[in-house]
Amino acid sequence: MIFGFFERKNSNRRIVDRQYRHLTEVARHPGFYRQGHVPDTVMGRFEMLSLVMILYLRAARTSGPQGEGLAQEIIDAFFQDIDHSIRELGVGDQSVPKRMKKLAGMFYGRLESYGQALDLENKGGLAVALKRNIHPERHNPPDMEQLAAWAMAAEAAAGAMTHEMLAAGQIVFPLPEDKDDDEIT
Repeated sequence: MIFGFFERKNSNRRIVDRQYRHLTEVARHPGFYRQGHVPDTVMGRFEMLSLVMILYLRAARTSGPQGEGLAQEIIDAFFQDIDHSIRELGVGDQSVPKRMKKLAGMFYGRLESYGQALDLENKGGLAVALKRNIHPERHNPPDMEQLAAWAMAAEAAAGAMTHEMLAAGQIVFPLPEDKDDDEIT
């Protein structure tokens, strides 16, 4: 009986690892940074991974208890990854909890603001929220309409997936366009 529990946990671990790997690959796609006006910085990557995780959570909420449990494991992996990244950047052990608390607050604030715009299918409102969070210190930040359009399309694509796919950790988001460096103006 106890061996079945460990098999299920190992099976979940493979699913979580596969799904989280896909989510991070999407968030790191060069198109977001080349054409999407997301700065290729530690915080820019945090913002993109947060957006992708929010889209994932919104899709997983319809997948029933199994999918919701999987989503919690993936969120745990996300925060473990952030903790690891903070430590790799040289932040001391004493400061990590404070930074994690701040980043968690930022994530859940984005979950709420992006979620409101997505619920209303308000691309303009989502673009404003993205601009405010991705470029907080710029006086004349770039337009985030393209990123907002991608987020809405990604949510629609995830919404078209079956409950079984969601519960099995098989959510696949479309990738943004990525023009070659020669085409960037």
